[in-house]
Amino acid sequence: MAERVITRVHSLRERLDETLTAHRNEILALLSRIEGKGKGILQHHQIVLEFEAIPEENRKKLADGAFSEILRASQEAIVLPPWVALAVRPRPGVWEYIRVNVHALVVEELTVAEYLHFKEELVDGSANGNFVLELDFEPFNASFPRPTLSKSIGNGVEFLNRHLSAKLFHDKESMHPLLEFLKVHCHKGKNMMLNDKIQNLNSLQHVLRKAEEYLGTLPAETQYAEFEHKFQEIGLERGWGNTAERVLEMIQLLLDLLEAPDPCTLEKFLGRIPMVLNVVILTPHGYFAQDNVLGYPDTGGQVVYILDQVRALENEMLHRIKHQGLNITPRILIITRLLPDAVGTTCGQRLEKVYGTEYSDILRVPFRTEKGIVRRWISRFEVWPYLETYTEDVAHEISKELQGKPDLIIGNYSDGNIVASLLAHKLGVTQCTIAHALEKTKYPDSDIYWKKLEDKYHFSCQFTADLIAMNHTDFIITSTFQEIAGSKDTVGQYESHTAFTLPGLYRVVHGIDVFDPKFNIVSPGADMSIYFPYTEENRRLKHFHSEIEDLLYSKVENEEHLCVLNDLNKPILFTMARLDRVKNLSGLVEWYGKNAKLRELVNLVVVGGDRRKESKDLEEKAEMKKMFELIEKYKLNGQFRWISSQMNRVRNGELYRYICDTKGAFVQPALYEAFGLTVVEAMTCGLPTFATCNGGPAEIIVHGKSGFNIDPYHGDQAAEILVDFFEKCKTDPSHWTKISEGGLKRIEEKYTWQIYSERLLTLTGVYGFWKHVSNLDHRESRRYLEMFYALKYRKLAESVPLAIED
Repeated sequence: MAERVITRVHSLRERLDETLTAHRNEILALLSRIEGKGKGILQHHQIVLEFEAIPEENRKKLADGAFSEILRASQEAIVLPPWVALAVRPRPGVWEYIRVNVHALVVEELTVAEYLHFKEELVDGSANGNFVLELDFEPFNASFPRPTLSKSIGNGVEFLNRHLSAKLFHDKESMHPLLEFLKVHCHKGKNMMLNDKIQNLNSLQHVLRKAEEYLGTLPAETQYAEFEHKFQEIGLERGWGNTAERVLEMIQLLLDLLEAPDPCTLEKFLGRIPMVLNVVILTPHGYFAQDNVLGYPDTGGQVVYILDQVRALENEMLHRIKHQGLNITPRILIITRLLPDAVGTTCGQRLEKVYGTEYSDILRVPFRTEKGIVRRWISRFEVWPYLETYTEDVAHEISKELQGKPDLIIGNYSDGNIVASLLAHKLGVTQCTIAHALEKTKYPDSDIYWKKLEDKYHFSCQFTADLIAMNHTDFIITSTFQEIAGSKDTVGQYESHTAFTLPGLYRVVHGIDVFDPKFNIVSPGADMSIYFPYTEENRRLKHFHSEIEDLLYSKVENEEHLCVLNDLNKPILFTMARLDRVKNLSGLVEWYGKNAKLRELVNLVVVGGDRRKESKDLEEKAEMKKMFELIEKYKLNGQFRWISSQMNRVRNGELYRYICDTKGAFVQPALYEAFGLTVVEAMTCGLPTFATCNGGPAEIIVHGKSGFNIDPYHGDQAAEILVDFFEKCKTDPSHWTKISEGGLKRIEEKYTWQIYSERLLTLTGVYGFWKHVSNLDHRESRRYLEMFYALKYRKLAESVPLAIED
């Protein structure tokens, strides 16, 4: 048998040097082509296009070599003649940096700081040699192991349990932190789980064995109240379960842990401890209400997500509290901004009960300055100067409502997450972060050219707030893997914060590590009472059909609907989203306008924007102008319908199903989409769905089986995929049914709110435990963040102009 030889892994520079020797002329020609673009940045897709544009003979010579591999793994190229620098990403979460002198064909490896310094020269030229603030969070985590396989990303709690149970529970005495953790549980001054009669591990183990023996003599359904007094005498309080069977199961779990701890038993046990009784959810921006707001600026999927999340969370909390044998009323507060002048909505109402719940409310707190309450709506990009005062006001209101502290604080989006960080820091509470969308990936080069965008977007504030929140939080939940670490060819939202620079402000050499065990994938679903398959005829809301038909087919053109559909027998290609640049509705209209075959096969219906009133949002105004121009340019009237945003979710659910009746399809054409709630909604109704390949929808949809992925940067190709689908459906109607059924199957397997709420509460238990017993609550990193907040973020926030009241 041949001897197996272990060889050294060659560095990126060495591999490139070898290829340069073998194919010098071909590589020189390609690099000269890239250098010829002049000073600037090329994104991944542009680099690939440059490679594909070279003569086929040269391409074949390079195809199997290291150079082609490096080029295809390069996420960006920085061109500063005679140098071309590449940010190479061999796999998600792993980065290397090189630069090549095109004239001398010399290759250099670069550190992160060197690469960012080189990139800054695009903006600052040679003037960027002065001292620059470099942010590096890696030293605070250097001693803490983390997974290295890409497939482990987003499964943080499993890794955390394995590592820390091995570290903490290596002998009996090391279990002492678990005993201390159980002893701190109380509600309104009354002990839960254990009382003062249990002082050490030996007494705990002795009492548990006595309890186990006693419970074995009782019928399984015996209520806790019947043996409560006996348990109190030996040191056990309420919280173990509501029946003898459940209490016994819980006690046996703990005995197993004390005898031979393992991560699965630990997670199961922690998931059953009564830890989450009061929850605060933060979402300051936009118009947050239950009716008449969807489609308003900054008001879309996040509102729907939170309302559905709260209903599912309350159900799961009530279920757990009952089974824990407690007589406690839980409370969930959604904290948002009070808008006194939001006529026609409840946004000016301080407290509002969440529909379909018993103990969940929307609590609205106004923005405030020295001059008093801020009355007007403020864009999500301009909220920063209000948030510190807002946090103090929110803390006061929470204290009044809950008569104490919450057990969990959940932040949403950048503004909600910075407020959640400040509150969690102040109150010492477990914090969960949900980004929904990190703007950095939505706006390419918004970091390096931040100064150009500052007046409009104030990204310096937002990126700084995001960096603070993601490093401060106890755990992060995302809807998809893509949100964390992208895909083979695209960078994840969080991953884009690994290393970046805001020239003249600071340089981030290590911002976040996507392998950090704080990341967990917990996917939401759609509200099954609103979104259900079109085939469930007995549940269909047919009383809406005349309104829907009027919306789609009426010959009247007004502020509600513009343009008409001449051929009512054609399938409808449908989309519904906010009217902003990233959602790319105008892009879809252009693809449709340019493709004669698609126009022949289907009608296009777009729901987005609100022409019933003048928009205050600059992006929406620009997109509206573009839509009018496209209607005129491609003469779309007769095949196209533009409907103003629709606020009635229940009717929207039936609208999806009505589109199914036309054998149509749903398109989500966003340039980037963090998750894609409308994608889940459409698929839950059985509507075949085509969605962006950039972001979450690429994970939701299995291409060709449960829907189709489309590239918004290649609109012509996207239009052809649509044409191909509708042509197949025309010749074989079962093709439509096959994709519809594939979508429904995918949703049932992975995207429901019940799975989501169970997972979220279990994660809170696990991270809350580790926060208590280990050094996860790093004092050093918290001090670093405090300094960063006080010296950088606060000044940036103060520089954002305050709104001028009417």
